Amino acid sequence: MTLARDAAGQVDIVIVNWNAGALLARCLDSIAAHGAGRVGRVVVVDNASRDGSEQAADLGRPGLDMLLVRNTANRGFGAACNQGAALGQAGFILFLNPDAALRPGTLDLLLDVLHRPDGEDVGIVGPRLLAQDGSTHRSCARLPSLSRLVLEPTGLDRLLPGLIPPHFMVEWDHLDDRDVPQVMGAALMVRRSTFGDLGGFDERFFVYYEDVDLCRRAWGAGWRCRHVAGATADHLGQGTTRQAVAMRGVLLARSRISYAAKHFGSAAALLVCLSVLLVEPWSRTALGIARRSPGDVRAAWRAAGTLWSDLPGLLLRVRHGGRAPA
Repeated sequence: MTLARDAAGQVDIVIVNWNAGALLARCLDSIAAHGAGRVGRVVVVDNASRDGSEQAADLGRPGLDMLLVRNTANRGFGAACNQGAALGQAGFILFLNPDAALRPGTLDLLLDVLHRPDGEDVGIVGPRLLAQDGSTHRSCARLPSLSRLVLEPTGLDRLLPGLIPPHFMVEWDHLDDRDVPQVMGAALMVRRSTFGDLGGFDERFFVYYEDVDLCRRAWGAGWRCRHVAGATADHLGQGTTRQAVAMRGVLLARSRISYAAKHFGSAAALLVCLSVLLVEPWSRTALGIARRSPGDVRAAWRAAGTLWSDLPGLLLRVRHGGRAPA
């Protein structure tokens, strides 16, 4: 671990937009409310949206240095984050989803933690995320073990949380500051020096698990990840992917397999792949029936069909450390 002297006070904010609708404008308004003193540059990387939502960034905000980057194709979340981070210079970077809106004082509180003498080895911080009704999202998570990755598609973590701890730390109310294994990428602030040392987000993850992987590598390099309860952001949750429920399941499965291949090896990834293909459609069907949601059942089998048709590609991920086939 190397600790660079970070530029005081300023944070660049990177937002990856994909068909976020009015949410992007709300997000940008929440940043502007913090004033320009703490904010270096706001970079919006648009991943080929079709709804015109990126125009909210084109309009700019008074006092903010804003840059809109228009990609001609959807490059994925991690790649677009790296693209946006490279266009700033501040000592800190906040990766913020367009479905999140910062509450007053949040930037100050996050930056203060990173500037404290006892925070010199804190590389990543995240705010407490709030649902639409004001309740707290249980957003901090455990770093996945192999057994967790294999069992997650079965749904047993929902049925037997005492025996199989769920991915998210739902047993904790998130109302106090503490070191955590993983801060959710919906609102993740990182030292630029830390981000550079780690090589940024791993672009083998198109979307999902890129934040898990980054935090795992940060801990491995000697950096701490910390949840800051007083810093808050409103978070709709899946605001830009809820429009494609079946595809969300496909992307999540691919990233889960890639994570297993990268961190646990090919044999482990094959077990995860089999669990995803053979077990998850049935567990999601059962969950959809319990919720009385025919749409969830249909989405589960659409996702399963897509994954089975992509079986050669999944097996290449298994063999090649989680990297997608060219």
